[in-house]
Amino acid sequence: MTSERIYVGSYTSQAGGGDGIAFGPLDGLRGTAGLATVATIADPSFLVISADGRFLYSTDELDNGSVAAFAIQPDGGLELLNQQPTGGVHPCHVDIDPSGRFLLSANYTSGSVAVHPLNEDGSLGERAYFVQRSGTGPNAERQEGPHAHQIAFDTAGAYVFDIDLGSDTVYSSTLGEDGVLHEVDQLRIHPGAGPRHMVFHPTADAAYVINELDSTLTVCNYSDGKLQVVQTASTRPADSPGENFPAELLISADGRFLYGSNRGDNTIAVFETAADGQSVELVQTISSGGDWPRHLAFGNDGKTLYAANERSDQIATFTVDDGRLTQVGEPAVWPKPVCILPV
Repeated sequence: MTSERIYVGSYTSQAGGGDGIAFGPLDGLRGTAGLATVATIADPSFLVISADGRFLYSTDELDNGSVAAFAIQPDGGLELLNQQPTGGVHPCHVDIDPSGRFLLSANYTSGSVAVHPLNEDGSLGERAYFVQRSGTGPNAERQEGPHAHQIAFDTAGAYVFDIDLGSDTVYSSTLGEDGVLHEVDQLRIHPGAGPRHMVFHPTADAAYVINELDSTLTVCNYSDGKLQVVQTASTRPADSPGENFPAELLISADGRFLYGSNRGDNTIAVFETAADGQSVELVQTISSGGDWPRHLAFGNDGKTLYAANERSDQIATFTVDDGRLTQVGEPAVWPKPVCILPV
């Protein structure tokens, strides 16, 4: 394992929070981070880089939500190009469509999805499309209305999905040339699940949804934009005490393993997938190296995994060996880390 340069998004509005987006080397073996703030922006809770590595896009998770575009400088610094309102409250996730023409964002609190065109110079155009989701779930405190939590594309880039925690729904759409979403299907996860994030198997006809409100992983058969539930597994060992709220979900490059973060248990759950991708088995739970692991990310070598522990201000590093995780070094310290983006 060698030192790797990462961007880190933090919550700035929390007590003890950071100033914006940080960048620098992270040495997992020594538990040190040479991070420095390279963009001052409010609550950049999720980050994504363009396929050509020239531009970075960020959420601005505020009441009047917006998304921001930055040009990446040779030294890793960020030059703000512009910001555009999403039309929603607290955008918490962004992704770039596979054609590189649009940035899609999920507004958590208001439960809506926005689409912004990307200009040649990397800046954001005015919003091209907006859809307000609706619905509720049985959890009166957390599912009083729609809560869009993620934008995801299938491996072929043919369909886009927005995951709604508030209504236990995964929406499937196509993205038109004009940036308009055309709904294809809806998957209803079991009531009270609180679906948060999803990933697709790289080669099998399968997708996986991690559910925040009941600590489960939903395994789905996937074909042509349509999902069908085939298994529900717990993200925790049996009889685990206390409350727990899963957050991030990753899949290994070969599709053999899934990694989910458990906030509350403060663990990372490792699942092994069946050869056809249609079932999973929980094979490991390991401490996340801190408190409240909101985000997980693979290093560029695929043999390293990082956990952003929001409440303890720690970024922990793990090696990946035959799917299993081993923590190495001491966690690096950075205020309220909630998104890690290796470059």
